[in-house]
Amino acid sequence: MKVAVFATKSYDRMMFTEASEGSPVEYTFIEARLAPETVSLATGHEAVCIFVNDRCDKTVLESLADLGCRAVALRCAGFNNVDLAAAESLGITVCRVPAYSPHAVAEHAVTLALALNRKIHRSFNRVREGNFELEGLLGFDLYRKTVGVIGTGEIGAAFTRIMKGFGCRVIAFDPKPTLEDVEYVELNELLEQSDIISLHCPLVEKTHHLINAESLRLMKQGVMLINTGRGALIDTAAVIKELKSGKVGYLGLDVYEEESALFFEDHSLEIISDDQIVRLLSFPNVLISGHQGFFTREALSEIARVTEKNLKAISEGQDPGDNCVVKMEGKS
Repeated sequence: MKVAVFATKSYDRMMFTEASEGSPVEYTFIEARLAPETVSLATGHEAVCIFVNDRCDKTVLESLADLGCRAVALRCAGFNNVDLAAAESLGITVCRVPAYSPHAVAEHAVTLALALNRKIHRSFNRVREGNFELEGLLGFDLYRKTVGVIGTGEIGAAFTRIMKGFGCRVIAFDPKPTLEDVEYVELNELLEQSDIISLHCPLVEKTHHLINAESLRLMKQGVMLINTGRGALIDTAAVIKELKSGKVGYLGLDVYEEESALFFEDHSLEIISDDQIVRLLSFPNVLISGHQGFFTREALSEIARVTEKNLKAISEGQDPGDNCVVKMEGKS
């Protein structure tokens, strides 16, 4: 099976080359993202492998079907960028990596919280310039603070364990509670009680702009908000308004609503035209990383291993099982 791997970087090529040694799957690494303008690069391939900001809507899927592609392999857990109904109607299998390293993302969420609280990003720049003053760097103890976790899948569960280790009171909201040692509450109660709120839920229709003007009004003054899930969980304009009012005292983002035009590329010599992210970057209490949470050696290795396993199964006419979002044509 020949697979066109879109939006690849050097680390993708390295990990997939290691994982596919002796494999019947043959990879073509393509730097461009999958989009209507680049879909022709999949010509001669039976499948495509894509990442979080590749475009896989109905138009792209129809083009892939015309080219003879029969599978889309996501090298991530989320699949909000794929039109699943269109894929099913076209008989295209869609598979993913549901749990590559929950610890990687959970630890990054904690990193953002710690850095924001103790203002590490600001003190780092001060000390580099010979300024060792402490004014403006006051933080707070995490001990006994209330941490609200929205979404307690594997990443949310890992984040919960870490925060409990700090001595925090952890409360959680999830439509399907699974953790026995965590206090589950209704969403509004979580928003009202939490000093720190961390988002670990998938992006679906019900969670789009879960953090909006109404939900922000329920939060404590000076709340810390962390998002390592998907950018569109947060209404960016509403959060900017509450940053200006002081309602949001700390904001840590590893994802951003309009990140597809910016993330994973170097724009340092360009004028960034996205006014919202430019405004976010102007706040001293905002810390943004460029979708870095997954980026550990262990996570990359597992992503490559599971993706290779999925594609190998498809190439042999087998079903990748629970990793399938859209089953193989003819399979139940």
